[in-house]
Amino acid sequence: MSNKQLIVEVIGVDPPCPRCKATYEVVQRVVSKLGVKVEVIKRNIMSDEVIDKYGILISPAVAVNGLIKIKGKVPSEKEVEDAVKASL
Repeated sequence: MSNKQLIVEVIGVDPPCPRCKATYEVVQRVVSKLGVKVEVIKRNIMSDEVIDKYGILISPAVAVNGLIKIKGKVPSEKEVEDAVKASL
């Protein structure tokens, strides 16, 4: 696979709700299995930074390299893996 740096943002409420926590855990499991360099960042959906960058979202959401790939649900590992691999 590519040596391209990937940034995966898990966007949700702070403190995290159960769905946001579950999404973060799914993302962490997937990136640890893929064997590529991925930076995983938690973002607060209500922050000005997130609203300015992505607009209003439904949480939880997952962005890969600045593009929203998943929103409004806890994704499966396959959905996260496909979103990450598509950005390599």
